[in-house]
Amino acid sequence: MTAGAWRLWWSSRRLRLRLTLLYGGLFFVAGSILLWVTYLITGQALDRQFVVAARKVATPPAGVVVQRPMFEEGVFQGDIMYRAENVLSDMMRWSMLAMIAVGVVALVLGYVVADRALRPLDRVTETAQRLSESTLHERIGLSGPPDEVRRLADTFDAMLDRLHRVFDAQRRFIANASHELRTPLAINRTVLEVSLEEPAASEDLKALARALLGTNARYERLIEGLLLLAQSEQELTVRKWVDLEQVVRTVLEQIDLQSRKRPVTLHQDLRPVLVEGDPLFLERCVVNLLENAIKYNVRDGEVWLTLGQEQGDALITVRNTGPLVPPYEVDDLFEPFSRSQGDRVRSFKGAGLGLSIVRAIVRAHGGRVGAVARPEGGLSVTVRLPRGAPCDP
Repeated sequence: MTAGAWRLWWSSRRLRLRLTLLYGGLFFVAGSILLWVTYLITGQALDRQFVVAARKVATPPAGVVVQRPMFEEGVFQGDIMYRAENVLSDMMRWSMLAMIAVGVVALVLGYVVADRALRPLDRVTETAQRLSESTLHERIGLSGPPDEVRRLADTFDAMLDRLHRVFDAQRRFIANASHELRTPLAINRTVLEVSLEEPAASEDLKALARALLGTNARYERLIEGLLLLAQSEQELTVRKWVDLEQVVRTVLEQIDLQSRKRPVTLHQDLRPVLVEGDPLFLERCVVNLLENAIKYNVRDGEVWLTLGQEQGDALITVRNTGPLVPPYEVDDLFEPFSRSQGDRVRSFKGAGLGLSIVRAIVRAHGGRVGAVARPEGGLSVTVRLPRGAPCDP
């Protein structure tokens, strides 16, 4: 058994072993006390019975004259005491051996009893680990007497009922909000675009329409980001093997690096890597990483995109040049409405949801994401997704 497997086994059996040691310790303490009390009682009984009997035998009856005593009284009593001590020593030695043997059996039985007593708790733990948003309909349904474990399982089932209702309500809210919020903004955009095409419209009206179109577009992006953030924080409904290299190349075909106000140079180092997940969410994750690296950059800046594998996990790293970011503010960039690097509060470049959505998508896939401020300016964002595997060429 390897060291890692041993630590895993010890962690999963720690409570059972503690209870077993507790049972065994109590048994040995109680057995030691019982053995000591028995030793004292037996010693006193031997002292009373053997010594008194020895004195009776050593003392001749009244009226009997002993010419030549066959033994002395002191020698006889000493022999009796010596034999009594030998009996006590043998009894103590064999009793201790018997107690050790019975103690080993008690430890084994204690482990079996602890394992049987904790088996319902294992069922509760396994159900809790297996449950996710898509399997909240499952219940423990523990049967048996209404003891402490049964009450714990029933309480857990009741909590699952409440969570199921909350998640259902959240899904309905997201679906309704997706329709109710997008529709009026789409109508406003259509009206404003039609007014811009109106020949009779004055220049002031067209300028106002353009300003309103920009505001409308910004709110559309904000709503789309909020809805995507809410959806990405839920359990994945689509899971299949996806080649991240193909996803990244699809994203690169969609992004035009030279048509922006601040053109940048992109350096690529892509390798085939497979992960299991939702391809649309993974594509959005890469899009947000690149857009964040491009948007918060300097003129003629650079972006480095690396895709590979490390310790069995897929690794996506995006580094960029840009303004200096204080290291203590890096973690705040993953919070919603943290808009830019360096001056997030006063920036109107975006809704401040890009990295928040990245973190939500990565967590939904069971991965981790982190960022480090580069000393020369900009960020280095690393996404680690589990269950990566090299792709066949």
